[in-house]
Amino acid sequence: MTHNLLTALAPGLAAAGLAVMLTPLLRHDRTPARMLMVGVGLLLLLRYFQWRVTSTLPPLGWTADFAAGSIFLVAETASLSAAILASIFLCRTRNRSPEVEANKAWLASLEPPLVDVLICTYNEEEAILERTMIGATGMNHSNYRVWVLDDGRRAWLEELSQRLGCRYLTRPDNSHAKAGNINHALAHLATLPDPPAFISILDADFVPLPDFLSRALCLFRDPGVGLVQTPQHFINPDPIQTNLAAAHVWPDEQRFFFDVVLAAKDAWGAAFCCGTSSVIRFAPLMAIGGFPTDSVTEDYLLTLRLKETGFTTAYLNEPLTLGLAPEGLKEYITQRGRWCLGFMQITRGRSGPFSRSSSLTFIDRLSLVDTFLNWTAVYIAKLLGLLVPVGYLLFGIHTVDADLYDLLGYFLPFFLWHSVTMSWISRGRSLVFMTDVSQFIAAPAILKAVFTGLLRPRHQKFKVTAKGGDRGQRFIEWPLVKIYGSIILLTLAGLVYAFAIHVRGDSLTSGGLAFAWSWYNLIVLVIVCFVCVEQPRRRKAERFATDEAVMLECAGQSLILRLTDISITGAGLRGEPPAPLGTAIICTIGGRAVRGTIVRKLTDGFAIKFDEELKTRIEMIRGFYAGNYVKAFAQVATLGVTTAVVRRLFD
Repeated sequence: MTHNLLTALAPGLAAAGLAVMLTPLLRHDRTPARMLMVGVGLLLLLRYFQWRVTSTLPPLGWTADFAAGSIFLVAETASLSAAILASIFLCRTRNRSPEVEANKAWLASLEPPLVDVLICTYNEEEAILERTMIGATGMNHSNYRVWVLDDGRRAWLEELSQRLGCRYLTRPDNSHAKAGNINHALAHLATLPDPPAFISILDADFVPLPDFLSRALCLFRDPGVGLVQTPQHFINPDPIQTNLAAAHVWPDEQRFFFDVVLAAKDAWGAAFCCGTSSVIRFAPLMAIGGFPTDSVTEDYLLTLRLKETGFTTAYLNEPLTLGLAPEGLKEYITQRGRWCLGFMQITRGRSGPFSRSSSLTFIDRLSLVDTFLNWTAVYIAKLLGLLVPVGYLLFGIHTVDADLYDLLGYFLPFFLWHSVTMSWISRGRSLVFMTDVSQFIAAPAILKAVFTGLLRPRHQKFKVTAKGGDRGQRFIEWPLVKIYGSIILLTLAGLVYAFAIHVRGDSLTSGGLAFAWSWYNLIVLVIVCFVCVEQPRRRKAERFATDEAVMLECAGQSLILRLTDISITGAGLRGEPPAPLGTAIICTIGGRAVRGTIVRKLTDGFAIKFDEELKTRIEMIRGFYAGNYVKAFAQVATLGVTTAVVRRLFD
C-alpha cells in the first residue's frame, strides 16, 4: 500500500517541485512567464480531464450511479471551463501607473477640467457620510464640485452638506435605486450653465485620497477612454477576516479581484466599471442615456454600453480611495447576491455575451462568459462536491468510478501546479481552502440569484449593503449554520456507516477517495461554521499601528514624541504623559494641528482623544486619509493563515 501511495503521489510532487523551482526565476508581470506557467497548468488539466471523461464515468445504464456520475461530470466540465478561461485571462496584466506619470505634464498644461463628484447615499449614518464629504472636499484637483445625492431625503444631511461645502440633491422617489439617483443628478448637471467634463462616483463610505482625481484624469489623454476605474481598498477587515481573527495575516476577499483579476482584464481591454471610485466622461455618458437601469449592477453594464459606442474602460490599480468592507456576514452575503443577480440580468439583456444586437468584441463576450461561468458553474460544482462523497458513503452511489490512487496520479499534478501558479501570479493572495470558505459562505445566495436572474430578470429590487450601526454583539448566521451543519452531520454519519458499521469490499479503493474527499469537506465546512459566528467589533473607528514623530503641545511645553497607533478619533503615543489626564493638547500630525485631550495612561505610553469640533474633525480626517496607514498585503504566508485559523477553531 505504501508503495502504491508513493507511486500515485510521485507525479504531483514532481509537478509541485518543478513549479516551486521555476517561479523564483520568472517575473509575475511578464506575459511570456505567465503563459509558460499557465500553459503547463492547462496541459495538466487536459490530461486530468481526458482521464476523467474516459475512465471515471460509471457504466452506461438506467442506474443511480450513471445518473449521478453524468450530472457531476457536466458540472465539473463547466467548472473546469471556467478555470481555463480565467487562466487564459491571467496570462497578461497591465500596470497603468507609468502612463499616469507620463501624462501628468499633459494634464497640467490644460485648463483644469471641471469634475462633478457624486456621493451616492440612501441610509448611511452621519459619521460615515461626514468622512466621505470631508475627504471629497479636500482633493488637490483645482476644479471640481461635490454633490451629495440623498435618496433618503434627510434634513440633517442637507444641513451637513452646507456646513462642509457640498451641494445637495434629492428627488421625490427612489425609482431605479442607485442608477436612478445618479441619472437624476446627471439631468440636473446637464441643465447648468457650466456642465462638467467628467463625473466621479463615490459610494457613501468611500473616502477619496487627495490625488484621486488628479491621477485618474491623466488616463483620459487617450480620447477613446470613456471611464477610469480604480480599486476598492478598505480600512476595516471583512467578516471572514474578523470572524477567523485573521486580519493580520490574510487580506480582504476583494484583494484578489482588484489586485490581480481586474488588472489582467485591463490588459485584454476587458476591464469594467465597479461603481464607486470611478471617473467618467460626461458627454458619452449622456449620449447613452446615463447609467443603465436594466440591471442592479448598473456599473458593469455601463462599461458594456460605453463599449458599444466606442469608449473603453481603463483600470488604474492604485489605492486612491478607502472605504468600508461589509461589516457583517449578512451584508457580505447580500452584496455578493446582488452582484450575481445583476450579472444574470446582463446575461439575459441586450448587452449579454450571446446577444445579436450588441456590437461587443469577441474578447468582451469571452470575458462575459468567463464571469458567467464563475457565478454559475463554479458554485454548482462546489456544492455538488459536498454531496458526492456522502452519496457513496451512505448509499453506495459511485458518482466518480475511480480510486484514490488514480485520482492522485491524474488530479494532483494539475492541482499542485495550478496552486503554485496562482500563488505566484497573485503574490500569495490565493489559497485554495480560503477560496472555498468564501465561496461556500455566499453559495446559497449566489445560486438563488442565478436562478432568479435567469428566470425573472426584470423588476428585481436593489438591496443596499448596510454600513455602520451597532456591531458590538455576537451574532450567528443560523441559516448557513443549519445548511452546512446538516452536511457535516451527514458526512460524519457516512464515514461511521461506511467504515465501521457497513464495511464494503471496495472501502480501500473507491472508499479511499470518498474518505479523503469527506475529510477535506469537513475541514472547510467547520471553518465556514466558525465564520458564521460573528465576532463583536468593539471600536467604532479602525486603529492602525504606526511609528512617526509628532509634535505635542501641552501645559506650555512642546515635545517631540512618537505615535504608536492612530485612528480618526484618537491616537496612542510612546512615553510618559507630559501632563495629568484631562489636559488639553495640540498634536501636529502630518503638518496638521489637531486639538485633543490626554485620556488614558497605557503600559508603555498614553492615549489622546481628538476633539469633536468640526474644524478638528476636518483636519484629522484629511490627515488620516492622506497618510499611509492602510497597508497593502505584499505577500500572504500560508502557514500564518493556517495558524490563525487553527487558533480561532480552538479558542
